[in-house]
Order: sequence, then structure tokens, then C-alpha cells
Amino acid sequence: MKKVALAYSGGLDTSVCIPLLKEHYGYDYVIAVIVDVGQPEEDINEAQKRGKELSDKYVTIDAKSEFVNDYVFPLIKANGNYEGYILGTSIARPLIARKVVKVAIKEGAEALAHGCTGKGNDQLRFDLIFRSTDMRVIAPMRELNLIRKEEHKYAAEHGIEISADKKWSIDENIWSRSIEGDLLEDPTFIPPEDIFKWTASPEDGPDAEIIEIGFECGIPTSLNGKALDGVKLIERLNRFGGKHGVGRTDMIEDRVLGLKARENYEHPAATILLKAHKNLESLVLTRNELRFKEIVDSTWSELVYQGLVIDPLYDDLNAFIKSTQKRVSGSVKLRLFKGRAGVVARSSPYALYSKEMVSFDDKTLDQKDAEGYSKYHGFQARLYKADNQNL
Repeated sequence: MKKVALAYSGGLDTSVCIPLLKEHYGYDYVIAVIVDVGQPEEDINEAQKRGKELSDKYVTIDAKSEFVNDYVFPLIKANGNYEGYILGTSIARPLIARKVVKVAIKEGAEALAHGCTGKGNDQLRFDLIFRSTDMRVIAPMRELNLIRKEEHKYAAEHGIEISADKKWSIDENIWSRSIEGDLLEDPTFIPPEDIFKWTASPEDGPDAEIIEIGFECGIPTSLNGKALDGVKLIERLNRFGGKHGVGRTDMIEDRVLGLKARENYEHPAATILLKAHKNLESLVLTRNELRFKEIVDSTWSELVYQGLVIDPLYDDLNAFIKSTQKRVSGSVKLRLFKGRAGVVARSSPYALYSKEMVSFDDKTLDQKDAEGYSKYHGFQARLYKADNQNL
């Protein structure tokens, strides 16, 4: 019996994949693997219902805690951000792919499949993990060059009930929610308010609210003084930030293939945590560490965006980042108001900060000592200016 394991979401693309894998690829047994990284409960239930109806076997894996602890927390430490995108979808794909591989091995499958198209980034993220095995990799949407209209027709012919009226393509996990497709593909189109689910309109937000995030070694551990595990902390911050309209991104994104794409995201908790973490780093890390870490963080983010999490450089960068986080402990207070999350206070036992030395009202430092330094500051620039006045 020929078996194939499919990364399954319950949506149009992956649902259509099931009969395609049988009819066009000759597989007798399709295993739909549903990996829960914080999707809405109704989406998981719908995926299970469709998986039961369409596949020969479906497997649901609760990976929320693993996703937060092993993927999101390292992202926070690296201030993960690609062109303004907080890497919500991209950081989840390697975990999902690895879970599919694990199921495939257990079930004795000889192939791995996903429903990604040939235009986006996800195909690369799944392919990289899948191709690290000796199993065949199948991507029906890409290989058969299918577009949405053709998928809906095929689904109807096979009794797969998926509404063709659904305007937007949604991808959601505990860290972010992406909204794309249809009119949103036009960069001149102003998104309607009804595309948003996690965030209220900033104009309608309530009075300002101050919250406090506690960190230990770069990991967020508490909210307003109460210790919380990662999943609960992110869920609560999504609610806190969402009601204030915090965490919306509308951007033109450069995909790996070179295509520019218009993307809309919601990510209240991510916005709050990344801003708080980076601000705390500015208090405890040296200027040289911060300067070099910006380069490391940028490179780390690009690797994650491209799905290159098995590249040796990814591990090397994580080793450096982990070392810098030993002192990133303390707390950060933020003010949430009308779509903004602004840092208003921070503290740490490792702060490289002396109130006495920096204060204009203290004589701990003798100001006259700075004169010698000042005389040599910009020395070469002054020489250049003097010697080249006529240039």
C-alpha cells in the first residue's frame, strides 16, 4: 500500500490535495496531519471533521507549547523581524513540517505532501524540511499549476464543501494572523475593517492602559507581576493589545522568489513583547553588543523567513544570541493606547546605567575630565576641513 503524509489545514488547498494525491499521484492511503500551533478551536475542529471525511487517517498534534518555547521564544531573543513582518507564519512552518515527517515515519509513508503554491514562501519552508529525508516530496498545487478557481471546481466535483464566497486567505497561529488574497492583492486598495479579528479599530480603543512584562534571560515570564507560561502569556497579551488596536501591519513584502506581495497581519502580543524585549536589551547590553546584535538579528530573521532553519549559520547565530540573553532580565512597562504600544519604564539588576553619573544635578563625574576627550573628538575631520577648504 502506497502511503503519503499530508500537512493538512482543512482549507481549500490541502483538502483538494487529498483526492489529487490519489487520482494524479496513485497513492492508496493519505494521512492528514493537523498540527495545532494556536489556530482557533473552530478551525481545528473543522480540519478534523474534513480530515475524517476525506483522508484515510487523520492525526492531530497539539504543538502549542513546543511552538512557543522552542520557536517563538528564540524569535523574541533575536528580535525577529523581516522588513517589518514579525515572522508569524514563517516561524511555524518548520515545526509543522517536522511533525508531518515524524508521523510519516511512524506510519510507514513513502512520500510527504503540502498544499503550497509555486508563488509563495511556504513551499520553500516545507520543502527544505521534507527534502532532508529520503521520502518523495509532492506539491500538487505547484506541480499541477492550479489556481483557486480551478481548485473550487475540482472540490465541487468531488463533493468537498468549501465556500467559494470566502474573500480572504487566512493563516493563523498563536503568534500572528495573516490576511491576504482577493482585493487585498491590490496595493492601492484600503483594507476594510472587517478583515481584522484580533484587533479593534485603533480609533475606537479604550482609555490608555499600562502593563508590565517581566523577563528572565530574554524570555517573557510574567504579566503585571503574575507568572504565566508562554502560551497563556501570549494569549492574554493578544487580548490586552487587541482591544487597544495594537499590532496591525500593512506592508509590501519581498518574497524569497523576488515577487513583491501586499500583506496584512495582526500580532498584538508579538508587537508588545518584541518592543519590550528590545528596549530591555538597550538597558543591559553594551553599545558594541547592541551594534553587532543588530546584524545578527537581521541575518537570523532572513534565514527564518527563507525557512533555512537547518543551515549551520542558524545554529551559530542562536549560540551568540543565547549568550547575550544571560543579562536580559528585568521588567518593562508599556502604555497601550489607540494602536500604539510605547515603552514608558524599564528596570533590570544588570542595567548598565548610573543615575548619578548621567544626572545633570550630580558631581559624581568631574565634567572637566571630558575636555581632553573632546579635544581629540573629530580630529581627522577637522584636519580634513582645514586642508581642503577650497574643494
